[in-house]
Amino acid sequence: MKKILFHTTDYDYLAQQVLLSNKLEAGEVEVRKFSDGERYQRILTEVEDRNIILLGGTINDEATLEIYDLASTIVSLGANSLRLVVPYFGYSTMERRVREGEVVAAKTRAKLLSNIPNSYKGNRIFLFDLHTEGIPHYFESNIRAVHIYCKSIVHDAAREYGGDNFVMASTDAGRAKWVESLANDLGVNAAFVLKRRLEGDQTEISAVNADVHGKTVIIYDDMIRSGGSIVNAAKVYHEAGAEKIYVITTHGLFIKNGFERLKNCGLIEKVITCDTHPNVMKIEDDFLEVRSVSDLVNEIAMH
Repeated sequence: MKKILFHTTDYDYLAQQVLLSNKLEAGEVEVRKFSDGERYQRILTEVEDRNIILLGGTINDEATLEIYDLASTIVSLGANSLRLVVPYFGYSTMERRVREGEVVAAKTRAKLLSNIPNSYKGNRIFLFDLHTEGIPHYFESNIRAVHIYCKSIVHDAAREYGGDNFVMASTDAGRAKWVESLANDLGVNAAFVLKRRLEGDQTEISAVNADVHGKTVIIYDDMIRSGGSIVNAAKVYHEAGAEKIYVITTHGLFIKNGFERLKNCGLIEKVITCDTHPNVMKIEDDFLEVRSVSDLVNEIAMH
């Protein structure tokens, strides 16, 4: 008997891609909004004694509660097991308190999802390319958090566009360790931008740590929001002699005209992103290439 795949409203596009493999049964949910904005949900597929996959990202507060409501109801209806697949975990940059009184939202969201009742065989949550390795440890109770790496997708894109002579690069030293890991896997050099703090939140670029002259530079960052740090890094690598610059990201949010900023800077050949966030599905432009994580979702479901 096939496992059943449910999904939140925003992730219908990815669920349809996952279902093309014909390995999972599509779960049906009736969803509608009342005039006051409250959401009505009813699970139409029988879930008792079935193994359930629930796909959805915590892209905003409403989406997070949609996951919580659906998951809690699925368990209450007698699901045998529950796997939450969360391609994009929101608030991942708010993983620690910097100033007194700040809400560590990554932790509070993890606690919320930890309070989903346990299915008979327990609950697991799968999180894709997190901003920091510490987030899985915020989950409590009996839920098991698993960090899924999209390395295979990044590797394939880097090899395709990098050719025989490229450098894997990061926007700053903060992401250097992860980019160095990617570079080691690919057998190429890693580069990062060195920054010097001036005052407050003002910084200036002081150097690039590796030779990029005449080479293709592939910048990787786990997420792109406004695109500012990517553009600044691209300028530095270009000034250091990079011949071509490509950008790969797992989570393309592209807020505040972020996509237009990347395209119009005139330094980047192409941006490659995964389809972990629904914002990428709103953009139709050859400058952006979207690669699906559907195979990874199917692997999670089958194991």
